[in-house]
Amino acid sequence: MIELGTNLEKVYIEKDNRKMAYGYTTGSCAAAAAKGAAQLLLTGEKPEEIRLMTPKGFLLRLVPEQCRMDGEEAVCAIRKSAGDDPDMTDGVLVYARVRKIPGEEILLDGGEGVGRVTKAGLEQNIGDAAINVVPRKMIREAVEDVRDNAGEPGGLSVVISVPGGEEIAKKTFNPKLGIVGGISILGTSGIVVPMSEAALIASIRLEMKQKALQGEEYLVIAPGNYGSDYIREHADLDLDDAVKCSNYVGETIDCAVELGLKGILFISHIGKIVKVAGGIMNTHSRAADCRMEILASHSILAGCSAQTAREILTCPTTDAALDVMDRARILRPAMQSVMAKIKEAYDHRSYGRLEIAALAFSKERGELGRTDNFEQVWEHCRRGRHQEE
Repeated sequence: MIELGTNLEKVYIEKDNRKMAYGYTTGSCAAAAAKGAAQLLLTGEKPEEIRLMTPKGFLLRLVPEQCRMDGEEAVCAIRKSAGDDPDMTDGVLVYARVRKIPGEEILLDGGEGVGRVTKAGLEQNIGDAAINVVPRKMIREAVEDVRDNAGEPGGLSVVISVPGGEEIAKKTFNPKLGIVGGISILGTSGIVVPMSEAALIASIRLEMKQKALQGEEYLVIAPGNYGSDYIREHADLDLDDAVKCSNYVGETIDCAVELGLKGILFISHIGKIVKVAGGIMNTHSRAADCRMEILASHSILAGCSAQTAREILTCPTTDAALDVMDRARILRPAMQSVMAKIKEAYDHRSYGRLEIAALAFSKERGELGRTDNFEQVWEHCRRGRHQEE
């Protein structure tokens, strides 16, 4: 178990020959603040340090900057640290207000500086606070832990707020996603790992080189956990076969050409791979985001109406856009068109020196489309794996 304190200098990774400190997410801050406030409210004891286990298995030891009673409510604040990762929420104070309510339920909501969902297609319903699923779970579990230890079975109201969050959110994609009034409370692991593009690309190349030296000529590539999870659940390939390329599609193709590989197979969530149809080879949202424009244009090619195209353009997520396309009965032909354009972009990047195929999927709909050479490349990948065994 790795422990992280308020001072993160001792926990770091080395990238580009320098030490880069870890941080913790707004979700972890919210959960720790809620735990501290619940402790003060239910036991009368002001915590000097709050211990919080993150989903990644890191134990956080955070010192609250404020912890006080405000009438019948307990208030606690934790300052966010992104470590050495560039993050607009670095240094913000995340507050939790906890009070007793009738019943046994723990009610969670957002206050000042926490956004509200105004469009369908996100993790939360329209009108809900933009507190994602994992942080919600962390907050509830932290408060339940205090309540159980205190022997207080009653209901609790927890309100998370981030003063200044509304101004910060204007510099993010939240307004485009239909999240208004503040930031989102995020984090799937609870931990912020510092990013270094050069180091990430170097690590991708190293993994590919190792496989090439082992005699592999065709590699399976997945941008991240979604792609890896799909391979594990639906494909006849071991999870270890997939190289994670993160957002660096173009650099991954460049490495494959440089290493003399014969082909690569991309298996990716539609939210990432659809950008490639627009020639975008770095799929991070900070680099470019034209998902709806691409889906709308290919829907037009598939025969949709102008009204349908306009509806797609206003969707906050690709899953919402897929729903619109499905209702218009053009999802399948539009995805065929998208996949053809994706293959064209791959071939252009590799100068035709690689055999590149791809499969796009969504968690809700499964497979959405594949390039016309998918089976051929897929068989090469499978054959290479079986020969190793």
